[in-house]
Amino acid sequence: MNALARESPASAIDVELARRQHAAYGTALAAAGATVTVLDADERCPDCVFVEDTAVVAEGLALITIPGAPSRRAETPAIAAALATLVEVQTMESPATLDGGDVMRVGSTLYVGRSARTNEAGIASLAAAFTPRGLRVVALDLPSDVLHLKCVCTPLGEGRILLAEGSLAPALFDAVHCVIVPAAETYAANVVALGHHVIVAAEYPRTLDVLVGAGFQVHPVPTTEVRKADGSLTCQSLVI
Repeated sequence: MNALARESPASAIDVELARRQHAAYGTALAAAGATVTVLDADERCPDCVFVEDTAVVAEGLALITIPGAPSRRAETPAIAAALATLVEVQTMESPATLDGGDVMRVGSTLYVGRSARTNEAGIASLAAAFTPRGLRVVALDLPSDVLHLKCVCTPLGEGRILLAEGSLAPALFDAVHCVIVPAAETYAANVVALGHHVIVAAEYPRTLDVLVGAGFQVHPVPTTEVRKADGSLTCQSLVI
C-alpha cells in the first residue's frame, strides 16, 4: 500500500531521504523550544507520519477524528492512546469525518475548512467538543483544489496567520492580521510557529524572506518527499 496522493509524483518517494527529512523536522521542533515525542511508525499505515489529521487538541481536550480517507482510520487508536497520557480524550462518531489539517486555531477561534475530507457532521462534532471550552468554531468553504485549510494558511501567533496570496479572502478571518505568501510559493504557507520561531519549507526563499521580515527566527526544513504524499509541515506533528 502506498501513501495517498491526489496526483502521482514525478518520482517515487525516497524512503530513506524521507526519514532523514522527518528527523530534520524533529530537530527543528526541538530547536524552536518544543519537547518532541516520536511515536513508532505503523508500517500498515503509510500515511501514519501525518499525525495532525487524527486529532484536534485544545484546552486540555483531544478530539480523536475519523479521517476523511477510509484507509487512514486505522491510524487513530495509537494516537488516542498516546494523547490519553497527556489530556482528556473524546472520540468522534460516524457519520462525522474530519481531518485535523482542516482546523486552524487563532486565539479563541477554531477555523475549520469544509473540504472533501471534512463534512458537516465533523464540523458539528468539533463545535460540540470545543464550544463548551470557550472556543468559537467558524466553518470556511475551501476551493475544490485545496486539500486542507492548512494547505493555504497557518497560525503565526499573536493574532496573525500566514496566508497564500489568492487562496482565501483575508476578510474571512475577521480581525486577524494576514502575512501574505506569494502565490508562486503557496505550499510554503504551511508552517509551524512556536513563539518567535517558525519552521518553514526550505525550498521557498521568498517565504523565508517574508517571515524574517515579520520578525521571526526561521528554521528551514526540506519537504521534497512528504510533498509527494500531499504532506507538509504541520501535518507531521500535534502541538500541545
